[in-house]
Amino acid sequence: MTPDDIGLYPRDESNAALVSNVRPQAWVNPEPRRKHDLVVLGAGTAGLVTVAGAAALGARVAIVERGLMGGDCLNVGCVPSKSIIRSSRAWADARASVGYGVRGDGKADADFAAVMARMRRVRAKISAHDAAARFRDMGVDVYFGEGRFEAPDFVVVGDRRLKFRRAVIATGARPAVPAIPGLAEAGFLTNETVFNLTERPRRLAVFGAGPLGCELAQAMARLGSEVTIIERGTQLLPREDADAAAIVAEAFRRDGVDVRFGAAVGKVSVSPDGKVLHCSRGGREEAIAVDEILVGAGRAPNVEGLNLEAVGVEFDTRTGVHVDDMLRTTNRRIFAAGDVCLEHKFTHAADASARIVVRNALFGGRKKLSSLVIPWCTYTDPEIAHVGMYEKQAQERGLTVETFTRRFDDVDRPVIDGEEEGLVKIHATPKGEIVGATVVARRAGEMISEITLAIAKGVTLAEISSLVHPYPTASEAIRQAADAFNRTRLTPGVKWLLKGIMAVRR
Repeated sequence: MTPDDIGLYPRDESNAALVSNVRPQAWVNPEPRRKHDLVVLGAGTAGLVTVAGAAALGARVAIVERGLMGGDCLNVGCVPSKSIIRSSRAWADARASVGYGVRGDGKADADFAAVMARMRRVRAKISAHDAAARFRDMGVDVYFGEGRFEAPDFVVVGDRRLKFRRAVIATGARPAVPAIPGLAEAGFLTNETVFNLTERPRRLAVFGAGPLGCELAQAMARLGSEVTIIERGTQLLPREDADAAAIVAEAFRRDGVDVRFGAAVGKVSVSPDGKVLHCSRGGREEAIAVDEILVGAGRAPNVEGLNLEAVGVEFDTRTGVHVDDMLRTTNRRIFAAGDVCLEHKFTHAADASARIVVRNALFGGRKKLSSLVIPWCTYTDPEIAHVGMYEKQAQERGLTVETFTRRFDDVDRPVIDGEEEGLVKIHATPKGEIVGATVVARRAGEMISEITLAIAKGVTLAEISSLVHPYPTASEAIRQAADAFNRTRLTPGVKWLLKGIMAVRR
């Protein structure tokens, strides 16, 4: 199978190396064992973590993949997008270098073709981690082709029939495409095709201000495209804290991203000036001409073609495979993991769900999905990371919480770095039990893990306040927010006593 056959462009050494790892042309599906302990459909993050864990424990396992091993994350998701984001940050830093005393005119330019070539090299290098040969060497039987259930204990792939004791559905999700008249005829990009670009689009429209749309909109704007985001709502990243989203919106404004809030695309047409979006906004109609359209309107689970009805697995095309808290489907012999069944469609959530499945499917464990504390991060610049509940969610659950906020313009390291537009916001009970937090910072994804650990292990704000943080770091803002909590515990009597002690010491 060539890069063209699998939808990867251009035909270069990097894409050829990628395919040789995750969809080898000469691969021959092995003869099936008499019976497998575990058969997994889908070789994305959830599927690969499942079979790697099961094989390490001595189980007889097989995995079936119809496309490229590594799934979205490696091929059309995390790896390529973060590579492009890294290049766009280098461009932004070069432009800003004059303000740091670096000689130069600050007129950096981006070579888009070189940016995309670097992305393909990085992706090809990382693909070795998900290579078919690597998993074969782990003891996993790797099958390429369309897999489907034939009976309650059989999966069929091509002419191979795989008998199993347990099975796992890990087929992931794909881009959801809105039903907009003229969109298909005009042509559009999704995360599955945008990384095939070799030339920078002069004008790019992005449908939706969710994580994918925001990340690529900012990166493409920094790399020289004129970017317009079309968003029905009133803020970027509608799920996130409004204060956090406002900081990112200001960064977008500086980077030249044109965000049209309260806008809806009624139809798309084609003219000599390009692809024309016919939008309604605030009761007015407007037309926006662009060269490319990127659709980032959510994800749809891959449940079609699996013959789930025949084995009693309930599902729907919107939320995916139905599972209980232990990730069992309505067929107790079949489990599911990753984007095909999870609300939070993140690589790390897929990884965590796979670890639960290995324990529960092979050993009759009762590990629950609800026991996990799952953070997430949107990799704009600055990043927004979150874990736990938002303040409104906590209130809706009847919890009494107070929010402690520390803004970066009063934290030394962000001031030193010129990255003062950020914050740490922690929601906690009167006892200092942390129920949720949001971090906005250039490395927010790195900072959120401290708070995730605190929530998972019951570490209170008072305990974080007593923890020594290195100076100067942005993570000091977390301790300083905890210090603010401690100050709320000082009663008037305690304050009077401390004031007296300090007077005597003087």
